[in-house]
Amino acid sequence: MIANEQLRSTDIISREKILSDYLLACESRQVSLLGRRDVMGGRAKFGIFGDGKELAQLAVASAFNRGDFRSGYYRDQTFVAALGELRWTEFFAQLYAHTDLEAEPNTAGRSMNGHFATRWLDEQGLWRNQTELYNSVCDIAPTAGQVPRSLGLAYASKLFRNNPELGDLTTFSHNGNEIVFSTIGDASTSQGMFWEAMNAAGVLQVPLLMSVWDDGYGISVPVEYQTIKGSISKALAGFQRDSDDKGMEIFTVKGWDYPALLETYQQAAHICRTEHVPVLVHVQELTQPQGHSTSGSHERYKSKQRLAWEAEHDCNVLFRRWILENGYATSEELEAIEAEAKQTAKKARIDAWDAYQASMKGDFTEALDLLQLTARHHPKAAELMAIREELRKTFSPVRRDAVSAIRKALRLLRADTGAGRQRLKAWLDRTNTENADRFSSHLYSQSPDSPMLVQAVPAQYDEEGTVLDGYQLLQHYFDGLFSRDPRVVALGEDVGHIGDVNQGFAGLQEKFGEIRITDTGIRETTIIGQGIGMAMRGLRPIVEIQYFDYVYYTLATLTDDLATLQYRTKGGQKAPLIVRTRGHRLEGIWHSGSPMGTMLSSLRGLHVLVPRNMTQAVGFYNTLMKGDDPALLIESLNGYRLKEQLPTNLDEFCVPLGVPEVLQSGSDVTVVTYGSMCRIVLEAAGQLAALGISVEVIDVQTLLPFDVNHQIVKSIKKTNRVLFADEDVPGGASAYMMQQVIESQNAYRYLDSAPMTLSAKAHRPPYGSDGDYFSKPNVDDVIETVYAIMSEAEPERFPTI
Repeated sequence: MIANEQLRSTDIISREKILSDYLLACESRQVSLLGRRDVMGGRAKFGIFGDGKELAQLAVASAFNRGDFRSGYYRDQTFVAALGELRWTEFFAQLYAHTDLEAEPNTAGRSMNGHFATRWLDEQGLWRNQTELYNSVCDIAPTAGQVPRSLGLAYASKLFRNNPELGDLTTFSHNGNEIVFSTIGDASTSQGMFWEAMNAAGVLQVPLLMSVWDDGYGISVPVEYQTIKGSISKALAGFQRDSDDKGMEIFTVKGWDYPALLETYQQAAHICRTEHVPVLVHVQELTQPQGHSTSGSHERYKSKQRLAWEAEHDCNVLFRRWILENGYATSEELEAIEAEAKQTAKKARIDAWDAYQASMKGDFTEALDLLQLTARHHPKAAELMAIREELRKTFSPVRRDAVSAIRKALRLLRADTGAGRQRLKAWLDRTNTENADRFSSHLYSQSPDSPMLVQAVPAQYDEEGTVLDGYQLLQHYFDGLFSRDPRVVALGEDVGHIGDVNQGFAGLQEKFGEIRITDTGIRETTIIGQGIGMAMRGLRPIVEIQYFDYVYYTLATLTDDLATLQYRTKGGQKAPLIVRTRGHRLEGIWHSGSPMGTMLSSLRGLHVLVPRNMTQAVGFYNTLMKGDDPALLIESLNGYRLKEQLPTNLDEFCVPLGVPEVLQSGSDVTVVTYGSMCRIVLEAAGQLAALGISVEVIDVQTLLPFDVNHQIVKSIKKTNRVLFADEDVPGGASAYMMQQVIESQNAYRYLDSAPMTLSAKAHRPPYGSDGDYFSKPNVDDVIETVYAIMSEAEPERFPTI
């Protein structure tokens, strides 16, 4: 039976709590109304609000303990406010995009309204004690995007409870007693992320409490077009646990029924917390009094009958009626509460707006003064004063208005050498620095633990060192890593019992247990989600995507959630997840393994590492384990059986990020490459030497970051020619490398020949050795491309082949 059985009586309802909840519900409704008015009046760009969900969110907050996590939905304003984690001035500050962390501590104005975040990190970027906090993971707007990481946050509680080696991590957990409260709109349950995560939660038996806010629509599309049987709780009935099978608990409750909501969430949270059983609470008959968002009116798609029903079933209206009918307050008392709520909301709006305006006033006033001062006795005074007047008349000016005005003035004064121009330039330099911090900082860690600060430690070898296959070298490394650090967890398809498809973890599950090295189902999105959630809670997960091409299944979660986390919180949250995969040179349309351009475009915020062999991979793992940024590491698939010498300092040596390595010195042409292409280019370089061409081969090693010390341009200064070679499609990573070197490093100044790229064909490689040869760059291609560069430069010495 899905519908609730008789609910237990509780002691959670008191007059004081009821009236406090009513006040907060009224305040939340008022800020929603005022927020929409601000958007329509031009003060804000867009608004999406939690009106109609107030009562359910008050109830879920009543079951939330310190140390718990909310991984939610951008309509959760009442929920977060009820936890004491949102002041209404902060609500409006986010609506206005106020960039001051004191005014808007959730995202520093970087996210639109309704995106809430607890600052887990201190000012240095180091962890605070999560068990003392009411934790909200920073919301993301993509529908259902919050769900994959919810699974990982809950899975972390399971690990903290079941792995005694983690007992010392008391600032992250108290014996795994933390619940993850995830919230989602009913229409978004149609997304695959939701179904994949709920299935995984049932399989894993983790304390995930999923609330579905059901107001009957997904923007304009009614539930009967969204969900089988028109009900997510009915659709998930097969997931209900019973005496024979594990599964989850499923509750349904009306979103306007205050006592039932409170008791439902108390019961649901108790089961979830004590038994580590996932629970779904389907909150039905909710409304959206202002429609979906400020983008349009719900009168366009809701019938008059539906609108009338929503007015009658407004949770705040029915809450008021219930209070009166049960004698908890008089009409006069409730009217006083409602009036207080209106005043509170209005004052918060005024205070937030005034603070937002004041934060920009200094620069605005200074720009006006500088323009007037510069115009005084200047031949172009009229034009300068026109710029000033345009700025002065700007309605509700923002930072860009003053900056744009000064830039116009500097263009006007481009030939001027006077003090006025210098003052304008100094103002612009200062504000550009400040605005870079406001709008562009914290894409990566800026903490003392940043992997960019990890110093290189060269690999060391015995004269008669052990030589073994690449996969065996990885086995040695992971064995040592898991022995040293109980925080490290590995999971993925086939990682556990067979030790991954290429044996890097072979035998390690037997040694360290399934709690540390774990097989998963075929569900790449929630593999990444598990990793993100664990990394958010102080663990050090290494999650495996079996082959590089399968990263496409995870891309939305990687790019929308993980890659943006530090940025969208301005350094308030982090998740140092290592995503391990393998690629390059494998044959076949879906296993070709080199979609690097896609990663470079999508994963800014992650480091993208492309080691040429397993020794370099280990050096990167050591560096990442010392750091606190997420990374994608692509091992070379055809390198697992190649022989490598075992370093004597396997557990300590570190390969720095963003530092290329010169694999072979040369004087005629520089070839820049990475990964499996290094072996191909080196083989070609040997044959080119026989043709009289000296090739300098550079392995970039990491693509994000890329050559932070500009080593490649130093090579080009010597050779005056360059070829960028990789296995990606045309315009992918090879074009990226060219842009970085030719444009960012100004290497064009030193070229005597046109810079060239050598990439794979535009299509994916067909299956078979011939498919690989005719689709991806091979030794012959490298030889002939380099030879052609030299032939153009010295045709007599190098006649056309």
